[in-house]
Amino acid sequence: MAKKVKGRSSTPATLQLSRAGIDFRIEEYEADGPPATKGTQPSQTGQARDKRGYGVRAADALGLDPAAVFKTLLAELSGGELVVGVVPVSGRLDLRSLAKAAGSKKAVMASPDKVERRTGYVLGGVSPFGQKFHHRTFVDSSAMERAEVHVSGGRRGLELVVAPAAFENVLGARFVPLCS
Repeated sequence: MAKKVKGRSSTPATLQLSRAGIDFRIEEYEADGPPATKGTQPSQTGQARDKRGYGVRAADALGLDPAAVFKTLLAELSGGELVVGVVPVSGRLDLRSLAKAAGSKKAVMASPDKVERRTGYVLGGVSPFGQKFHHRTFVDSSAMERAEVHVSGGRRGLELVVAPAAFENVLGARFVPLCS
């Protein structure tokens, strides 16, 4: 039976999974600030920002294999539709593969502002579950090789552990090769 989540760990993602009767676990870690980007300055404490992405930092903080931790990315297709690509943090989303899977000629990464508006989540905490708007979702086929995968739970520092079937059962996701 799916768990009921209350308090700080309750997010739209956990609520959607609970309502759908999906079993999941929550793992929390201490999340630090955003990763460094080109041209960023050291933080106010004088320390340089971490150059690794959110997902890699989550895998490290939880002592996990980065191939078992998946990041949620939004891309815009040539017709303007936004779609979700879920790939291991150890890999890189191949936009051509995503476009082909979605039946489009081209895909480009959605802007950070658009991602936050359309999902309801902040960068580094974007979950494939519980998004503000439903988007067609494509998950890298490597997820099917695992009994469970980790994805963001809807805020930085909160990871959900789910069986890969949850993507299909809750989101109607398709499993396709998405990494370059």
